[in-house]
Amino acid sequence: MSVSILKELHKVLESRKSDSPDTSYVASLYAKPDKMLEKIGEEAVETIIAAKNDDREQIIYETADLWFHTMVMLSQKGLCPDDVLNELARRFGISGHEEKSSRTTPH
Repeated sequence: MSVSILKELHKVLESRKSDSPDTSYVASLYAKPDKMLEKIGEEAVETIIAAKNDDREQIIYETADLWFHTMVMLSQKGLCPDDVLNELARRFGISGHEEKSSRTTPH
């Protein structure tokens, strides 16, 4: 169910692109990209606070908000969950240090 809910949510987010910002929260975010990006930052901070407070339920709740708003941004940019999942799959089995050094350019 976990991956399928991402795909289902993506379909809903795509369908909201044609909705009025007055009637759809997602359409209102599409209409104001800066606000959409601010929401991602806000939700990231709230997730960090929940983690620092070691509040399991709030961590789950805030992470869901963070993922949701990130998915709105992905959809607005013409991307989908599979794009991110494919990147995670590409990195799987690679040391974090190796992966980071492979994308860092020397100065």
